[in-house]
Amino acid sequence: MIVLEGQEIQFIKKGRTILDVESFQLEEGQVTALIGVNGAGKTSLMHILALLQKPTAGRVIFKGLEANRGNLHPLRQRMAFVFQQPLLLDMTVRKNIETGLRLRKVSRREISKRVDNWLARLGIDHLADGPVRFLSGGEAQRVSIARALALEPEVLFLDEPFTGLDTPTRGLLLRDLAGLLHGTKIATLFVTHDYSEIPFLAHRLSVLEQGKIIQTGTPGEIYEQPKNQAVVNLLQWLPKTDSAMGGQGGC
Repeated sequence: MIVLEGQEIQFIKKGRTILDVESFQLEEGQVTALIGVNGAGKTSLMHILALLQKPTAGRVIFKGLEANRGNLHPLRQRMAFVFQQPLLLDMTVRKNIETGLRLRKVSRREISKRVDNWLARLGIDHLADGPVRFLSGGEAQRVSIARALALEPEVLFLDEPFTGLDTPTRGLLLRDLAGLLHGTKIATLFVTHDYSEIPFLAHRLSVLEQGKIIQTGTPGEIYEQPKNQAVVNLLQWLPKTDSAMGGQGGC
């Protein structure tokens, strides 16, 4: 089932075409990785799909409903975002995870239930009542992920969330997140510059070049049949493993 779709998306800034995407889809229960060189338009496409940036032209459709000025707020509340930097507030871990739920007027009982659940599932329940200022980078990103998943989003955006973490911390968090997402109905868009992360999370892979989607498929399909030299150049950094060939081998 298609949860979120961009159709005929164009984004022009200062006379330069940043994006010209005919169609881009996120499906229920699947993680789609989006890759491309710096300046390809990855962040712009993610922000447009997340309804954080208005396109110059085109439509964003959420479960058959076209986004417009009148429904942006309720549609955004069905999405969640994990950024490269955790962007935590100077308060306890628990209160950070509660923040989005309070803004959505979720009941106290439900907030407590969800927060306790995600604290435990992300292995940070022992940190719940401590201040975030003392967290390591990996712990802080776990709080950010818990805050997003506690919202029970239908769409999750991961904007290079593992950048800056040391290798052991990144690997463990990748495996844990893959396990958490596996079997859910969340449609996830995952932007990364580190292609070694793709086998852990991605069911599908889309390649963006100069603002255009030039190929989409499973990591294995694209690895075996790259459409052009630009794809070949990007995928030389994708590990050729069984999981990379099939997609989401980390669960």
